[in-house]
Amino acid sequence: MKEQSSPHTSAPPGRDTGNSVTQHGFTIVTRKLPILKAEPIEHMTAQLGIAPPEMIFGDNIASIEHQMSGWTIEFNAFDALDRVDKTGASMLQVAHSKEWQSTREKKHEGITEVVKPFDWSYSTDYKGTERSRSNLLQPSNKAIPLELLKRPDPIIFFDEVMLYEDEMADNGITLLSCKLRVMPERMLLLCRFFMRLDGVMVRMRDTRIYIEFGTGEVIREYTAREDRYEAVRQKLSMKGRDVPAQLREPNNLVDLLPIVDTSLDHVVLE
Repeated sequence: MKEQSSPHTSAPPGRDTGNSVTQHGFTIVTRKLPILKAEPIEHMTAQLGIAPPEMIFGDNIASIEHQMSGWTIEFNAFDALDRVDKTGASMLQVAHSKEWQSTREKKHEGITEVVKPFDWSYSTDYKGTERSRSNLLQPSNKAIPLELLKRPDPIIFFDEVMLYEDEMADNGITLLSCKLRVMPERMLLLCRFFMRLDGVMVRMRDTRIYIEFGTGEVIREYTAREDRYEAVRQKLSMKGRDVPAQLREPNNLVDLLPIVDTSLDHVVLE
């Protein structure tokens, strides 16, 4: 077994265990509960070593389990935040922190401590928490078959799950959420990290899980995109769009952001 389940993914006693659907031996579960209260947040802070975002949905999950093989992939806030840089040592992050601090000081004189001692954008490269009794996802060149996803198949299950969100002291937005749709023969899950730091950067990191039920084939695609805030703003302006409104919608920005990292993984479950 590759990983142990996060201590924050079990539903609290007496609380909703979520929605689920089973298709061809795959069980898909989503659970959406209110934001964590003070005591669970303190517990999470102690375990993570960093303060969690303003809005932390620590009991929410999106998971997929293959019953025959025991393979599972789950998306939860704790494991995603555990991938956040907790040192602030990354040169890229430090550079942006200084730029953000400079902007803040111009607007609010007298403020000297505005940058947290870790990655205050909560940027994560989280690709899910995977467990299995046998096979795990392995690096591959096999891409998600987009032509199959474009078919007008009926959607038998759809949901969206928020994992965390933070307004970065009113300087933008950073959030992590999952969206999934299940069709009769296949499914697609998208876990998206989106960060817009006004005046500095726009960043998007997408993890897609594609499953073909009939063959047991699972493909994971990870794509990271980012660009300078001003470059994105100029692209939107050149297209004659409502720039402030467009900057609030990740779907409108994805094609404007250059790809900086990508990977593919693949497994066939039996």
